[in-house]
Amino acid sequence: MHRMNDIRATIVAAQKRCDAAAEHVHVVAVTKYVDTSTTEQVLDAGIEHIGENRVEEGVDKWEALGSRGTWHFIGNLQSKKVKQMIDKFQYIHSLDRLSLAKEINKRAPEDKRIKCFVQVNVSGEGSKSGLSPEETIEFIEKLGSYPSIEVVGLMTMAPFVEDPETVRPYFRRLRELRDDIVSKEWTHAPCHELSMGMSNDYVVAVEEGATYIRVGSALVGKN
Repeated sequence: MHRMNDIRATIVAAQKRCDAAAEHVHVVAVTKYVDTSTTEQVLDAGIEHIGENRVEEGVDKWEALGSRGTWHFIGNLQSKKVKQMIDKFQYIHSLDRLSLAKEINKRAPEDKRIKCFVQVNVSGEGSKSGLSPEETIEFIEKLGSYPSIEVVGLMTMAPFVEDPETVRPYFRRLRELRDDIVSKEWTHAPCHELSMGMSNDYVVAVEEGATYIRVGSALVGKN
């Protein structure tokens, strides 16, 4: 996992270049394309955060690896599958509808608040899930009715483009929206985190304030 050293160095350089950069950035290793053995190597290398986007495969890996690490569900989550994963993943990055919030609230272990990112489709691409920026604040306000949900931040997926600089406005818009929500001082939605940036554009995301980046191919490759 020598690539992690390169990624960390790139993150530090990006933080130095931009005042908007967060003080600390968590790297989520996206292991959806690799097997359990490679995921174990990621953990052995000292990488704490693991990202999976399919419930069955993610649960299988979690069970095989003895619940090591901090597990993030980063894909589209069907309400009917919440009960399979809710006690294994510490973070959900794709909360985007009240029906899902209701199921998470229902299935959450007793006396536990599930850390959720609200997914925002900043780019407006029809192929991507998520709320529009205009819908997001009202949606998060409604989440106050679900005591087992804590909105820790916002998540977005930028368009996949050859020049990452062209997606900077999307990351900046998400940060500005996050700041608007933080100013509300909602107890159920501290919303300090930003999950944005992947292998192709994480440098720009870090410059714009990402606190969690989701890195797959640049870190672990593909099987």
